[in-house]
Amino acid sequence: MSKKFTASNQQLKPDPKFNNKLVSKFINCLMLDGKKSRAQAVFYNAMNIINNKIKDADALEVFEKAINNVKPMIEVRSKRVGGASYQVPMQVNSKRQQSLAFRWILLSARSKKGKPMSERLASELIDAYNETGGAMTTRENIHRMAEANKAFAHFAW
Repeated sequence: MSKKFTASNQQLKPDPKFNNKLVSKFINCLMLDGKKSRAQAVFYNAMNIINNKIKDADALEVFEKAINNVKPMIEVRSKRVGGASYQVPMQVNSKRQQSLAFRWILLSARSKKGKPMSERLASELIDAYNETGGAMTTRENIHRMAEANKAFAHFAW
């Protein structure tokens, strides 16, 4: 009996340069049209730019702290009660925190124009490391919305 391939039995391999699974996951999210080597080149160039700009910290530490700074603790989800829809604040699980952080950093980096992607990504990661920038603004807006709707927290499921 042959074993069928599923995504759950496929393990994520660490990236070749930093030997880190978080970096590998980020590179996979950065990748467009299946061009992984191009995504790796963009990411590693961004890490070199970070090394040159921030002398006192390692680029991998900057990357990990940037991801942790952008991770949202709570978010709002729509819930229908009776005939009305309420924005209910709920805690975010760790996998979703990570995927949202990746998505917001990449969205913010891609929205900047006029520079190569590696420079845009490096500047966004540095901004997130310093708790500024587009991804942090998105996180703060989500938290502000959850705070404004905390009166509906009793509808959480």
